[in-house]
Amino acid sequence: MTLIAILIGTLAAGIGSVWLAAVLSFGALARYTQHMLSMAAGALLATAFMHLLPEAFESQASAHDLFMTLLFGVVFFFLLDKAELWHHGHEHHHASETTDHDHGHDHGHGHAHHAGSQSVSGAWAVLAGDSVHCFGDGVLIASAFMADMRLGVIASLAVLAHEVPHHMGDLMVLRTSSANKKAAFVKVSLAGAVTAIGGLSGYWLVDQLQDYLPYFLVVASSSFMYVALADLIPQLQKRLSARETAAQIAWLIAGILLVTAVSGMAHGH
Repeated sequence: MTLIAILIGTLAAGIGSVWLAAVLSFGALARYTQHMLSMAAGALLATAFMHLLPEAFESQASAHDLFMTLLFGVVFFFLLDKAELWHHGHEHHHASETTDHDHGHDHGHGHAHHAGSQSVSGAWAVLAGDSVHCFGDGVLIASAFMADMRLGVIASLAVLAHEVPHHMGDLMVLRTSSANKKAAFVKVSLAGAVTAIGGLSGYWLVDQLQDYLPYFLVVASSSFMYVALADLIPQLQKRLSARETAAQIAWLIAGILLVTAVSGMAHGH
């Protein structure tokens, strides 16, 4: 039963996010990308702080060890980021608009990618990075499901939320290298499907290392926190009018409330 849930959760997060991204990228909703970023940041932070971490700390593991894991997790994802395999900067689709007034929050890697995105090799780098990332997401979702069904649903939702703006960037980069919407969509969908492979691997791994489950959950939290604080929020830290700032905060809170609502619904079952 858990395995089926993991498969459904990973496929929904992996492929569902690509479909949503395509609707937002190629459709009339493209202008809502910034709102999606705010919402994703809220959803990720809420999932990490209100669900994954409390679940980990309810275990027998020592708080000191768990905090140590959290710290190493954040540093580890930062190093992965530097290696450009993880979040190969989903700023490509905002690169032009963020360059002007990004006041020091430039990630560099996003803009570097944008500059080289005309080349086919750039597209393959995006897909390789995406596949590694999706595999990691699958393992995180599996860990959450192994701890608690409700937690798995919430983690799947959080991954789906933050993958949408990410995949929108990927679709943009692939469009510039192939000029074919359909081909770009299929390639990114295949990369998204790797989430399910990660889920299966995670199921096997966590099953073997059941005692280490709290640590897996803390690593998942550090991933979510890192993405929200280092990747999404800097893109939102532009000088905006009071109205735009209010909208941003509202969408951030909406992300938090969404996770809380899903948690409540899952609790009811």
